[in-house]
Amino acid sequence: MSVFLGVDVGTSGTKTLAIREDGTIIASATAEYPLSNPKPGWSEQDPHDWWRATLKTIKQVVKDGKINKAEVAGIGLSGQMHGSVFLDANHEVIRPAILWNDQRTAAECAEIEKAAGGRKKLIDMVANPALTGFTAPKILWLRNHEPQHYDRCRQVLLPKDYVRFRLTGELATEVSDASGTLLFDVKNRTWSKKLLQKLDLDSALLPESFESEVVSGEITASVARQLGLSSGIPVVGGGGDQAAGAIGNGIVRKGVISATMGTSGVVFAHSDEVEVDPEGRVHTFCHAVSGKWHVMGVVLSAGGSLQWYRNQLCADEVKAAKKQKLDAYELITSQAAEAPAGSEGLYFLPYLTGERTPHADPYARAAWIGLSLRHGKPHLARSVMEGATYAMRDCLEIIKDMGVPIKEVRLSGGGARSEFWRQMQADVYGRKVVTINAEEGPAYGAALLAAAGTGEYKDIVEACKAAISVVGETAADKSNKKTYGRLYPQYGRLYQSLKNDFKAISDNVES
Repeated sequence: MSVFLGVDVGTSGTKTLAIREDGTIIASATAEYPLSNPKPGWSEQDPHDWWRATLKTIKQVVKDGKINKAEVAGIGLSGQMHGSVFLDANHEVIRPAILWNDQRTAAECAEIEKAAGGRKKLIDMVANPALTGFTAPKILWLRNHEPQHYDRCRQVLLPKDYVRFRLTGELATEVSDASGTLLFDVKNRTWSKKLLQKLDLDSALLPESFESEVVSGEITASVARQLGLSSGIPVVGGGGDQAAGAIGNGIVRKGVISATMGTSGVVFAHSDEVEVDPEGRVHTFCHAVSGKWHVMGVVLSAGGSLQWYRNQLCADEVKAAKKQKLDAYELITSQAAEAPAGSEGLYFLPYLTGERTPHADPYARAAWIGLSLRHGKPHLARSVMEGATYAMRDCLEIIKDMGVPIKEVRLSGGGARSEFWRQMQADVYGRKVVTINAEEGPAYGAALLAAAGTGEYKDIVEACKAAISVVGETAADKSNKKTYGRLYPQYGRLYQSLKNDFKAISDNVES
């Protein structure tokens, strides 16, 4: 039988897994690396760490899965989107990569919007507004603030595409990840010559773009020797982590939506046509399904808010969990379950790293609002989870208002593994939610793309149909659904009340 590898270059680590042709997972391995925050709001990583982690995890998977090198028939790549890897004429890394959650480029976003002739014209060109997380403003930031580095720059790659270059020697990307640069004509699935010209950027900075299933290169002989694999193994285009994760969840047809509660939160809907929110509150990107698109809302700190709460305020719970040989999140969610739905009037705004959907506000900050003497740690924990889930509902509501059909909501990420959080999501969304047999996310989707792209399946839709199925469902609790339906509008008003204060707070910190 053939074996396909999926490599996901994440923010906290790189994950590689191997699957059989029927989608069965043989082995999985993860290697972590550090994240650098040299200034408030900055987020960077060393691309060499991604490469070392890729080598390590592929070797581990091949070893653990007892895989014969002749069995490996294809490799798919996925990775964190929007990051900028700047290479010189010798294809050497010039400076640390600037990541998706970096917030330094507000001025450059305004510069892009002005050059495009306004927000509406920009959305008409590339289907999305300028956001600090995207790649284009990072390139302009380099030009504006580090001209000595910009003058040396000859190529800009996305994180997974730097790994592709190291594997194959090819400078390439694919449509789903390219869509998140803000330099891609999403409707026509090609680089936007019009916007590049308006920004005075050389198109030679950008690599060739492929559809996600298309073979973009083959691993070189030298890399094959390092990995103990055969040279010439094809590497397909792959997908940005959200598109690849959606493939791993089987989101390849209209009406099926995924709600992924990871560090960030993503609500993802397949679309057969280009569907654009005129206000730019959600993203419209090319999907990893050839010739299709997707609409996506992004919450920057969803599960990340609960992780922050655990790390900063739950030392006792972490200590107790170690003694009981439990995950600390189990104790925290059991505490949260002690508080009633709505946390007795306590709200948490989950804007720890600014926010993308629906506010597109890098200055937004997290807050507890409504604290009283009645509130204890159960309320704090539950309100954090509720705040993240309200933010996910923001995304869902916009997608619904755009006329995108919602027939089934599939949960994934950490929020899908917790029974308590699954129920909360059903209650806050006000609809039944389901879980599926696949839990490996983007790496799994990348492996399926490799299987489809090398001919094991007719296309990725057929691959997903063969490998992915619904295995569980959670219906909304009528009482909690009613409670959250009443409280959700208030959650939305709180941001509007504090918006100007968030900017003032940021200005005071920076001064």
